[in-house]
Amino acid sequence: MGNDSIRRAAQEYLAERLTEEGLTAEEKLNRDAANAYGPAVWKHLVETVTAMCKEWNFVTKDPTLTCNETVLGDLRIRCSGRAPHQIIIHYEPKRRLVRIENTAREDHEPKVVLMIEGYAIGSGRNAHLVRNHEPVNLENLMLGQIRVLAGLRRKG
Repeated sequence: MGNDSIRRAAQEYLAERLTEEGLTAEEKLNRDAANAYGPAVWKHLVETVTAMCKEWNFVTKDPTLTCNETVLGDLRIRCSGRAPHQIIIHYEPKRRLVRIENTAREDHEPKVVLMIEGYAIGSGRNAHLVRNHEPVNLENLMLGQIRVLAGLRRKG
């Protein structure tokens, strides 16, 4: 009876250790993927935001929004009718973070901090933006930020 209990406990310990090692290996693969694909995720964000600004300006038939990449690599969006306000999007590759600061937001609203997180796909790895452990819908997030910058309510 004692041998059986010891054997089960040892097997339980071994299974738990293998599970932990597997999770650690998975986390390392995800971190490596986030580091490798982080620049591509940033490039996609820049392209998406720039396209949204161009579409906004096309619809308004006026260059209402200006979207510029700074020398430091930040992305800045300004609205012509709201002079001191701007959206600053900053990428921190070492920490795999994207920070979005909208100076037109209310003081009680938090700044947006997104993480670049790797994940497994069928044939390998990829990375995407995550907020609160959930994948981000970039178009909806940025539309809300641009609406606030333009002086509109977040949802139309």
